[in-house]
Amino acid sequence: MKIIHLKKVESTHIYLKEFIDDFGYATPLCFFSTNQLHGIGSRGDIWKSLEGNLFFSFVIHKKELPIDIPLQSLSIYFSFIFKSILNSKGSSIWLKWPNDFYINDKKVGGTLTNVVKDLVYCGIGLNLYKVSNEFGFLDINIDKKEVLELYFLKLSKNIFWKEIFREYKIEFETSKMFYTTYLNKKISLKDTSLNEDGSISFNDKKVYSIR
Repeated sequence: MKIIHLKKVESTHIYLKEFIDDFGYATPLCFFSTNQLHGIGSRGDIWKSLEGNLFFSFVIHKKELPIDIPLQSLSIYFSFIFKSILNSKGSSIWLKWPNDFYINDKKVGGTLTNVVKDLVYCGIGLNLYKVSNEFGFLDINIDKKEVLELYFLKLSKNIFWKEIFREYKIEFETSKMFYTTYLNKKISLKDTSLNEDGSISFNDKKVYSIR
């Protein structure tokens, strides 16, 4: 993975897509910044940004992913591996279904994943400092470049989805104390069950991560 630092950017996700549109895809590529002006949040919302936090987006070809990974659960896969790197550094960060990073009961970041033809784009934002009373922030100090290098090194090992899922289904129990949004309505995760493809089931419905 080639990692490029941007001093300031409107959105790493948009910048990356425009870069690939202009120059094409040759190798896995990541842009990261600590100053993002208009990050993309859940359901197209603006992610509240603060200079000094971590924002990065990367692109990878589908053939470079594990063969057993459900494309609709890529956000879970990318997010869980990232949070495992932070856990190894001493953080208590955990992953709320399907793509939100939490410290205790406050959101500290999230993941956005899109598939365009044979390319997978993933953007991750993480609060390293306090943004507002509504959101939390990471509970450890990190070297941003080091964490990214460790993350992409682990991603390059092509860990099978079944291995990630085996760990995540245990952590999913914590999500049951919270809500998620489905068809613009909040639903409790308390009465949902996690399926092996990363989707959840409730009221005879099967719901996949859409981000």
